[in-house]
Amino acid sequence: MGSTNSTLLKIPNVEVLMQETGFSPAHIIRLHDRFKALDKEGRGHLCPHDFGAIKELAMNPIGDRIIGAFFSPGKETVDFHTFVKILAHFRPVDKDRPKEPNSPEPINSRSNKLKFAFQLYDQDKDGKISRDELLQVLRAMLGMQVTDEQLESIADRTIQEADLDRDDAISFEEFRKSLEKINIDHKMSIRFLR
Repeated sequence: MGSTNSTLLKIPNVEVLMQETGFSPAHIIRLHDRFKALDKEGRGHLCPHDFGAIKELAMNPIGDRIIGAFFSPGKETVDFHTFVKILAHFRPVDKDRPKEPNSPEPINSRSNKLKFAFQLYDQDKDGKISRDELLQVLRAMLGMQVTDEQLESIADRTIQEADLDRDDAISFEEFRKSLEKINIDHKMSIRFLR
């Protein structure tokens, strides 16, 4: 337990970080070790190319978009706290954790998971998923498995079904409604300790 405490003491504001993210001390230490392993040069921050060492992201057809989600517009680096907060979106919901009155919605709430997923599609950050943005993701995910004509048909049908206000794009609210019956917690969760 001594090394656990000494590692935690090296992380500034670790108590606040655990409170905000819901990660346990063991999770934080494991994430800190992972962060340090990715930060091979010991700079104290990660750049987009550092994520290339994560083979699951390298193999993921939308890995570039996922990596991009770690970085604020105009920023080329991410520190440990930001790294942990982004990963908290993928923490399974703790149904036993009591909700504190007046506390902000947890990072890993259904709504925040959906906002995170929405931004992977909404690349121009205009608050809507256009047909072109949807096609880009479909092309990346399905690639050569289907023809361009089939991809366009899928995109058109998706927008037609989700676009309730008929503006030829999908707003966040429409995105949320279209995924009401999907178990987002299950689809967007990573077990951090195995």
